[in-house]
Amino acid sequence: MQSCTYTVLCINPGSTSTKIAVYRGPTSLFQTNITHSEEEIAQFQKITDQFSFRKDAVLKALSDNNIELECIEVVMGRGGLIKPVPSGVFEVNEAMKQDLRNSPIGEHASNLGGLIADDIAQSLPKAKAYIADPVVVDELDDLARISGHPNFSRVSIFHALNQKAIAREYARIHNKKYEDYNLIVAHMGGGITVGAHRKGKVIDVNQGLDGEGPFSPERSGTLPVGQVINICFSGEYEKSEIKKMVVGRGGLVAYFGTNNARSIEQLALAGDDKHKLIYEAMAYQVAKDIGSMYTVLKGEVDAIILTGGLAYSSYFTNLISERVFKLAPVHVYPGEDEMKALAMNGLMLLRGEIEPLQYNY
Repeated sequence: MQSCTYTVLCINPGSTSTKIAVYRGPTSLFQTNITHSEEEIAQFQKITDQFSFRKDAVLKALSDNNIELECIEVVMGRGGLIKPVPSGVFEVNEAMKQDLRNSPIGEHASNLGGLIADDIAQSLPKAKAYIADPVVVDELDDLARISGHPNFSRVSIFHALNQKAIAREYARIHNKKYEDYNLIVAHMGGGITVGAHRKGKVIDVNQGLDGEGPFSPERSGTLPVGQVINICFSGEYEKSEIKKMVVGRGGLVAYFGTNNARSIEQLALAGDDKHKLIYEAMAYQVAKDIGSMYTVLKGEVDAIILTGGLAYSSYFTNLISERVFKLAPVHVYPGEDEMKALAMNGLMLLRGEIEPLQYNY
């Protein structure tokens, strides 16, 4: 019988899908993306109400593919909207589960990751549940927290898992540690976040969840605040509609009714002036945020890294590179392999390379 040492199960719930993967060491044994129809999701009032439905779907997929559950030593869940935490791997405990069920920030499908991971781990003979680098990782400098008015403060919500994983991969390729570098990392997917990584800490980053930084396929980014105030008090829109303008139906969706950046790029390249203007404006805004993070790092930048789904487009990355290449070398890592990032964090735990942190906030 083949050894099942260092076996990690990864669970990543999204709005209409649940990704799962099983790794043995650095090797992927099984990956799948379980899709959930709008009708299935609509029957639940709250995201946390989906817990049993999603967990059962995960267990069925594992069973259907003959995964040996008794081999699993670590169950890694996608981190959700808990209280701000430092970067690292956190063991799922009662305090975390309470905050995942009743998030202090808001509902998101990723809140289910730790809950499902913990429930499955408890049913297995030797497994424990963890999350890694959730979106609320907070390493901001105090200067970066100041908004301009005491009633408001800037907060850290970004693609921490992928930004950190790609930064570490860049360092590994160059035979150094992540903590040796100053990097600017732009994660470009349905949302876009641009982080200033100084010696292993993200000291500033745009809050891409609900309205800061570049617009993206689904989000409006930073909007002219005076015009936003006028819309809020116009009486024409409900609060929920305005929130959708910012997240979900902003960005490319607002301009074109679709978040399919590839189809918009094709129309831009075919000569459609409006598609070209808006698509290039999105790249322009990413480049502007990279420029701002260059000043945060006082011009001491070893590399600029472009990652996420939009990084598959050489047209899009070239639009950015031509504006920022004089600041630092530009490196492109397409995609957002969150499953591998979760697995590698689990593997580092099993190898004793890192110690788990406790969530006591």
